[in-house]
Amino acid sequence: MSVKAFKISIEAALWIAVLGFVGYRMWPQAASALGLDSGGVDAPDFRVETLDGRTVALSELRGQVVLVNFWATWCPPCRFEMPGFQRVYEEYRDQGFTILGLSMDRGGTHVVREFLDERGITYPVAMATPEAVRAFGGANLLPTSYLIDKEGRIRYTVKGVYTETALSQAVGRLLRETPDAAPAGRLTAGDPPGSAAEASGTNAAPAPKEVAR
Repeated sequence: MSVKAFKISIEAALWIAVLGFVGYRMWPQAASALGLDSGGVDAPDFRVETLDGRTVALSELRGQVVLVNFWATWCPPCRFEMPGFQRVYEEYRDQGFTILGLSMDRGGTHVVREFLDERGITYPVAMATPEAVRAFGGANLLPTSYLIDKEGRIRYTVKGVYTETALSQAVGRLLRETPDAAPAGRLTAGDPPGSAAEASGTNAAPAPKEVAR
């Protein structure tokens, strides 16, 4: 093989690798936007304490469409996608959609609160606990998002930025689906303890002992 042919082969292999990587990253976006999925798998359960002091179990949100998002204040892609998340949250929260942001920050809750206040982020946020991180396999890449349907199944997993357009289309479609189970209470930022957000038939569970710092 000539040197020129060898270089062409190397370039072709690199382009195939790049396109394969882009396709791998973009496919979840396209699948969620177009409604292409395999039915989903059951989401793991965990409990976290939100920054406004409520203890929430993921299982208690059954009946809503839920976006679980692992993120951090120091993560540029996280910062990029959050305004879009906020707009989708405002559009669909009264129809049964919520977001549960799980911060991987180690600087304490004051760092996260200040970050959210500066950017006008009002959807529920908690510090990620070891339990929550383990439940989803480690959250090794930030941001990572899991879109869960009304029956508690993970329908889409997006590693990297979840675009506003893809998320909005996916949420709207999942909200139109009819679940087999009756809806549970809704979780929205600012609901006081004992409100409809926790009206799932049981009292709120105690706060977890371990919280990521």
